[in-house]
Amino acid sequence: MNNHSVPLAPVLPLTSLGNVLVFLFSILLATTILFLNSSVLLSILMNRALRNENRFMYMLSTCLSDICSGVSYYYAGVLDVRDHYSSPTRTFYIAPTFLGLSYMAILAAQADRYHAVASPFKYSQRMTRNRTLLVILAYWVYAFVIVAVNNLVTVGVAKRVTGFGTFVGNIFTVIIMIGLNIRLFYIATFQLKREQPSTDSDSKRSSVYLIIVVAVFFLGAWLPIFIHIIVCNFIGSTCYSFRNEGTDPIRILPRINAVITPVLYIRGCSALRETLFTRVWRSCCRSSQLPSICCPPPQLVRLFVRRQMIAQMPRPSRPLSATFTSLPSGQRSPPGI
Repeated sequence: MNNHSVPLAPVLPLTSLGNVLVFLFSILLATTILFLNSSVLLSILMNRALRNENRFMYMLSTCLSDICSGVSYYYAGVLDVRDHYSSPTRTFYIAPTFLGLSYMAILAAQADRYHAVASPFKYSQRMTRNRTLLVILAYWVYAFVIVAVNNLVTVGVAKRVTGFGTFVGNIFTVIIMIGLNIRLFYIATFQLKREQPSTDSDSKRSSVYLIIVVAVFFLGAWLPIFIHIIVCNFIGSTCYSFRNEGTDPIRILPRINAVITPVLYIRGCSALRETLFTRVWRSCCRSSQLPSICCPPPQLVRLFVRRQMIAQMPRPSRPLSATFTSLPSGQRSPPGI
């Protein structure tokens, strides 16, 4: 990934407390990205019910690209690396590509949820799991074809192609993502709430709300760097105002988002959360023999998850007492009430 003739140093010289804290923060960020996304990825792979749903395939894709992003950050963020076209320490467009794959996965997941709730019958016919996997494979292949092209052409051509493509792509995809978010919020607020309470409608609503929240955090983390790149393309500068990747806040934000996204997945999906606590982390706790306070028993975890699911269930519009007090005189209430 780097030119071995160039000596590599830490992200900042370790000559002051502030520089040491920045160095440790970069290591902690890369490790957290790797740990959380690996946990979610294993939870999905270990649960067949999750693997059978298309939306979890996009989660799987996001986690995989973020794992690769976390691994690459041990180089690009922990060390003194300037990931630019002619930099001797560049990653040959590989590290930024993993971030871009997460972006494309979130956009595809938004479109998938919109199709699922807007046209459920057509969605069930068209979007089989194999077709969903083909969509995911298509944008992974596309991303690395662009990487190959940029590494095969001259630096001048790569700058022009990447500059124009990034400029147009950022504007259109951000507009599409914001538009889909508004539309999904409208559907979740006004259409799905009118449906009769059921497991299917609750699942649809929770999946829509989850992707809305994930996309909002994603836009919050990515808009600064998008705006910065667009402005740089207009001015014609190199878009680098900091010493390296690890000290540039607008390039750190997308990596922080790679920590937030799996946390939102865990918080927003009870089935994923239960698998994570009872199978993935529980297995790790057994192998490391951590105390029981760090690894609660599976029964306690299931009870906690069930209570959260009950708390999130829609309450009846009429209290039960009003329903049964209106029974005709002489008619007995159903047993067990």
